[in-house]
Amino acid sequence: MTTSALPSRSPSPIPVAQRADPLASSFATSYAGVVAFIAVVTEGSFARAADRLGIGRSAVSRSVQKLEDQLNVRLFLRTTRSTTLTREGDLFYANCHAGVDRIVQAVEEMRDLRQGPPRGHLRISAAVAFGRRVVAPLLGDFRATYPEITIDLLLNDKPTDFTSDRVDIAFRNGRMEDAQIIAKQIIPMQLLLCASPAYQQAHGLPTSLEGLAGHECINLRSSSGRILEWEFKVAGQMRKLAPAAKLTYNDADLVLQAALDGHGIAQLPGFLACKSLRTGALVTCLSQCAPDDSGHYICYLSRQHLPSRMRAFIDFMTQRIRAADADCLTDISPKPRAETEIGADATTA
Repeated sequence: MTTSALPSRSPSPIPVAQRADPLASSFATSYAGVVAFIAVVTEGSFARAADRLGIGRSAVSRSVQKLEDQLNVRLFLRTTRSTTLTREGDLFYANCHAGVDRIVQAVEEMRDLRQGPPRGHLRISAAVAFGRRVVAPLLGDFRATYPEITIDLLLNDKPTDFTSDRVDIAFRNGRMEDAQIIAKQIIPMQLLLCASPAYQQAHGLPTSLEGLAGHECINLRSSSGRILEWEFKVAGQMRKLAPAAKLTYNDADLVLQAALDGHGIAQLPGFLACKSLRTGALVTCLSQCAPDDSGHYICYLSRQHLPSRMRAFIDFMTQRIRAADADCLTDISPKPRAETEIGADATTA
């Protein structure tokens, strides 16, 4: 019976916990040891492996020895002239080198994402009306500018859960009170009382909040089922009203259309009403009571390690949305003739 120059080590019992959970036991294996092992096999010696890894030969040897201790097998047969794989080492290399190659490739891809041209996939969330009217029309130009970025736009009026919805960036409206996210205001959010000229001619427009009680109002129901209150700012104080309405919708575009059709007064966000106000299809009232503490925000979870595709999208959308000029109160001139011909606070049954 012959014995090898380097006697094999007798295997020790595998702990029950490791037998029960191979994934958990794999965490105990030194990744540095696996990398050192792959480098030695690839380069053919510990010295050349050390040069490739940029560390000392002794560090490579210690990493491999630690790996052998953790695996409880001898991976190399070492002499003064050569380093060869044992049968166990050959089997281990065959099973793990592909995985290490994939890890290296993944690291290189992450570097490319940070340093190369923006590319990859973005999952974007927005409220239905804002996403349809503001975000979606800009996506064509964004894709033309960044052709290697793909977009998945989700329109939903429910609050975004970044984790469970796997959302990268969300557009939110109103007031931001969530300290767990980064919220960058793009533009202020204007809430304007709007009606059609036909409604104004038939019913007049209120000049005070109390005057709203005598008018037909159109309400919006939120995704939670609650009817949204109308918000105002009077003498620096926030006021909320829940006007009685004969028409209520759970879609902001339907509220807008009802106002355009002359069915009553609605409180609309500026981005939704601006075009119609500029063309004269809608008129506004009580603009002096419009609240000024809400905004349209672009939100994400962290500033750290932000991929270039996210930075590109945030910068592009911020610039384009601000350039669209959705400020309805400063660029819409009042129509004096209409106000002198029609009683501003006149109402009819």
